[in-house]
This record gives sequence, C-alpha cells and structure tokens, in this order.
Amino acid sequence: MPAPNPYSKLPRHAYWRTSVARAAKSGGALTDVWQPKFGITRQDSILTTGSCFAQHISRALVSAGFAWHQAERAPFGLNETTAKKFGYGIFSFRTGNIYTTRMLTQLLAWAINPDSQDREVWEEDSAFFDPIRPQIEPGGFETVEELFMARAATLAAIRQGVEKSSVFVFTLGLTEGWVNSRTGLCYSSCPGTMGGQFDDSQHMFENLQYPDVLEDLEKIRDQLHLINPDIKMLLTVSPVPLAATAAPGQHVLPATMRSKSILHAAAGYFQSLHDDVDYFPSYEIVSHPGLNRQMFDDDRRSVLPEGVDFVMQHFLQGLGVDNAQNTAHAPEEDTRIRDAVSKAAHADDVVCEEIELEKYNEDRD
Repeated sequence: MPAPNPYSKLPRHAYWRTSVARAAKSGGALTDVWQPKFGITRQDSILTTGSCFAQHISRALVSAGFAWHQAERAPFGLNETTAKKFGYGIFSFRTGNIYTTRMLTQLLAWAINPDSQDREVWEEDSAFFDPIRPQIEPGGFETVEELFMARAATLAAIRQGVEKSSVFVFTLGLTEGWVNSRTGLCYSSCPGTMGGQFDDSQHMFENLQYPDVLEDLEKIRDQLHLINPDIKMLLTVSPVPLAATAAPGQHVLPATMRSKSILHAAAGYFQSLHDDVDYFPSYEIVSHPGLNRQMFDDDRRSVLPEGVDFVMQHFLQGLGVDNAQNTAHAPEEDTRIRDAVSKAAHADDVVCEEIELEKYNEDRD
C-alpha cells in the first residue's frame, strides 16, 4: 500500500480515468464538473448578458423555474416576434450581444454616470443608428433624440436591474474588438459591417490580452458593487468559435483558440480571487476530448440543440435541479416570459450578431 500523500485523498472526479475517460463510455456526461461556490435559488433574481451563448443560460434558468430578471421589457402590445427583432427578451437588457469585457465595462460606466457616455451616432439613409448596438432598431431611429432616449432607457434598466438582482451572469465571447482611436469608444462590431462607415484613420482593431481581460473583470466587479454591494458574478466562456478574425495574418482556428484560452484563463484566475465570483465551464463541457459525439452543427461553429442541452444539464445539476422542465416553483408573474423564452429551443433562434460577418465571405467556396 503506497504511503499516504495528497493524491491518495483526491476524489474520483480529480482523476481523468475515473471521470472523463469513464464518462466517455456513457455519453460524456460528467459528474461534479461544476461545484458552485455559492447557492443560487429560485428566489434569487438573475441577470444574463454577454455573447450569443448567454441566451441559453436564460432559457435554462427559465425552464427550471428560476427568476430570470428581464430588466428591460418590450413596450406593451408588442408581440414576441417583433419584440425580439427590436432586441427585447434576448438578454436582461436591450444591449444586443456584448462580446468583450471592454464593451461591458463601457456600458456599466455609462449606466453609473450617463453624462460620461460617448455621443457618436451613425447616420444612413436619413436614419440614425447606435454604434454600440446598431441592430436593436431595425431601420434605425428617426431622430438622434429618439436614439439617446432609447439608450437612456437601457442604461437605467442596467442600473435598476443590478440594484434589484442577486446574481450577474456574464458569458465571455471574444477578445477581438474595434475602438475609436480618437475618442476611445468601444464598438459592438467593426464599423462598416453592421452599420456605419469604416475609416482606417480612426477605427482601430483591438485584441485584448490576458492582463486586459483580467483588469476589465476587476473593473466590472467594482462597477457592479458600486450599484449593488451584494451582487454576485457567475462567469462562463462561450464555446462558439469566432466567425472571422481580423488579427493580421492569423488563421481563424488558432485565433479562436487564443481568444478562448485568454478568456478562460483570465476568468478562472479572477474567480479564484473572489468568493463572490464563480465560473461555469460551458466551453470545456462542449469541447473536451472525452466526448464520443459531435456537439457542433455542420458549420462546426453552431452548437447543436443537443449540445446546448448537454451543457445546460450540467449547469442545472450544479444548481441542484434534477429536471430542467420542472417549473412548479416558477414565479407566476413571470409565466409569460417563461413561455416565450422556452419556445426558442434551437440554435437558429439564437441572436448572434457576429455571424453577420459571414456575408463578406460569400461566393468564396
């Protein structure tokens, strides 16, 4: 019998053979892959934002009867389909996708101090577009005043949502982004792709490094606590690869691996520093080598519905929920939201603005 040592006391899930390799023989489901730092109950108000994969988190929460906080709701009388086209009911706020930590720090800074916001506006065909969320108003706003009134409503919703919530879930998606080199404005997408006009004299590519992401995460936590000292953070990294990379000379595959590695490493280290921050391994669950099935669609980018279900199964198990369809404890007042979100169960229903870049790659097959 070997002498006692730290490895002889480790649980089974700490060993590859008795966790990942064994799980591969039974569909790949892992045991104890996520052991939450703090409890999340159906009484907790939960905010979700981030990349397109964040939408699956809200759907899983709603389907299991948790209180997903839709802090910015559609105007009365707007049907579900139209509301979604205008950016409502996708995330907790009408922000569109927030792919980078830099984008989130900017929004939180503006929510805390609206006077600090940048006033840049894109004009096209007598319509006005918000450069931080150009797709939330199809056809654009009729006036600049209307644009900033809508943004003010979103910033107020962010502020009030954080004030009233217990948990802030942020899905990190990208390290690549675009900024205005003159003003510092962080865009949601490259100008000229989903709106606006590209100007190489002022539009600068930015690829966040590990220290940048870590610094942003610290800032995000400080900003959230400035609004609500008791709110907790739950981070996860989207398993969805980059649709395209603007990194000079880079192939999209290593660019994707680089981006995800930085986000994963920064989020993992950041959560180790704070008791009120946790990390859920979405990226790892979908991409680990112990899987004996394909989790991605034919484009090898979109996570299949069964892959999404697989990830959310682990998420809900970590929260102590055995049946994701158990809505017996769901708040009655949120029935309309629960029904609307639960209907959208497939990848085709997910709003992913980054995929719009693919139109610039057409006819190249």
